[in-house]
Amino acid sequence: MKAAAVSSYPIVSRVWKSSIGRKMIVALTGLVLTGFLAGHLAGNLLVYVGREAFNDYAQFLHHMLHGAGVWIARAGLLAAVVLHVAATISLTRENRAARQAYAHPTTIQTTKSAKIMIYSGLTILAFVIFHLLHFTVRVSFPADRYVDHDKFGELRFDAWRMVIDGFSNPLVVLFYIIAMTLLCSHLSHGVGSMFQTLGLRSKKSACMVKLISKGYAVLIWAGFISIPLSILVFRFGR
Repeated sequence: MKAAAVSSYPIVSRVWKSSIGRKMIVALTGLVLTGFLAGHLAGNLLVYVGREAFNDYAQFLHHMLHGAGVWIARAGLLAAVVLHVAATISLTRENRAARQAYAHPTTIQTTKSAKIMIYSGLTILAFVIFHLLHFTVRVSFPADRYVDHDKFGELRFDAWRMVIDGFSNPLVVLFYIIAMTLLCSHLSHGVGSMFQTLGLRSKKSACMVKLISKGYAVLIWAGFISIPLSILVFRFGR
């Protein structure tokens, strides 16, 4: 009877009820978000190429699949973030309960690590919301004040100028650098955990995985913060 009841549960529910299932959700959504960061950074670095190249990139994104592509990507990324955070919170609470029950040193160490991860993750989530309001919803950058022309002479939004003006504010830059630092701290631990959950880390590959995790985190950190620092400190584009 119990077996029949369990088998009747929807597969999503069964995955969520399993700690292994939630770890897989964290790992797979982490993989999606890690890949997105690399692509997003590559696009952002076009700001150094110049206004035309960056605005061409922004125009492509907003016209992909007749304008639907960017919204599909946003919805998918939002779903990945929500699942990643929700599964991480659930696992952290579960680990905390295990620590209280067994008070084992290894469990305590793991829980402390997870606790740091959850707070940095929530801070990053807050930053993502701010970043979307700032540069995607563009609450501070009305379209009629940021106008550029494409190679055909058609009007389009001047995303390049928006980035320059946005990062000319010291408070915005400070918040951005703090968020990126927390993000990369999160990455340096999270990428290694992702490899382990997906069965890609062994005793032999542990050192290599650690180097990859830290190297990727440093690369993402340096790339992202170079843009606001170039604008605010070295007055790039101003």
